[in-house]
Amino acid sequence: MPVVIKTKIFNDNFLQLSPDEQKQTIKALRFLAENPRHPSLQTHKVEGTAFIEAYANMDIRIIFERTSDTIVLRAVGHHNILKNI
Repeated sequence: MPVVIKTKIFNDNFLQLSPDEQKQTIKALRFLAENPRHPSLQTHKVEGTAFIEAYANMDIRIIFERTSDTIVLRAVGHHNILKNI
């Protein structure tokens, strides 16, 4: 299982989510750590960047970078979070 590193921005973003959104994000992070290709995550590269995007739900996105043994969580939030990275 890869090492998961949360950035300060990710932590700040996470605290701005509603309790339900936080719960959904935690579930998605478990899937991400266990199997980054889990179908519910709909993981894909963010066009024009080095980042990867995963879905916590239809509106909440998790932005991260990945190496063979590390996942660096960069941001989390509503779909427009992509405008802030």
